[in-house]
Amino acid sequence: MIRLKNEKQIAGIRESCHLLARLYNELIPIVKNGAGMSTRDIDDFCVEFIKKHGGVPAWYAEDFDGAACISINDEVIHGIPSKKRKIHNGDLVSLDIGIDLNGYISDSATTVPVGKVSDEAEKLMKVTRECLAAGIAACKAGNRIRDIGIAVSNIAEANGYGVVYDFCGHGVGLAVHEDPSVPNLPMSGANPRIQPGMVLAIEPMINLGVPEVEELEDGWTIVTADGKISCHEEHTVAVFADHTEVLTDRNL
Repeated sequence: MIRLKNEKQIAGIRESCHLLARLYNELIPIVKNGAGMSTRDIDDFCVEFIKKHGGVPAWYAEDFDGAACISINDEVIHGIPSKKRKIHNGDLVSLDIGIDLNGYISDSATTVPVGKVSDEAEKLMKVTRECLAAGIAACKAGNRIRDIGIAVSNIAEANGYGVVYDFCGHGVGLAVHEDPSVPNLPMSGANPRIQPGMVLAIEPMINLGVPEVEELEDGWTIVTADGKISCHEEHTVAVFADHTEVLTDRNL
């Protein structure tokens, strides 16, 4: 069941999202210049920030061992923070973080280059950001959920990239994962009309190579099937009758 949010609920979700945007604005420069840090060091920073500002890491409700999913290079999503896992110059580090602030959930992801990365990595990041922007532009009242997937996949596939189909975006705001699912491809199945009051996490996961992915033995980490790099970008958006607001916009 799709839960449409009222004005009070959207205000609470917006506050959580703005806090998450502030966290990213502090965290991204640290990761960019953080060669030698462990992924647990990064997660510790997130935990401290979230708790300092009165929130709770949203992934704790999912029994995930961390405030941030930290996925490197061929890891697509759900990388578990570890003291043993270091980041290095040339890595792509995908960060996926959620905050529960007074019962309101925010969710956003971005891929950060550590030091100097390859030209193909730079292009993949650029195109994935374009995919996210196109998906958000298609997310407006009166359109359908499938329009988001069409917009995302048209850009990715025009550049020869694989669009992950085993995982997708989703409703969010009062729980970490809500209906509807928001695929990044025009999948068959439910295709609800986009309505005012919807709050959605739109999150293209774009692979340099094939779209297929595999799960590691840890039961969480998802990697590309061909070992090539992946990129992940995500915003939480709220739909209104006359516009769609990017709640996790880091430029506010």
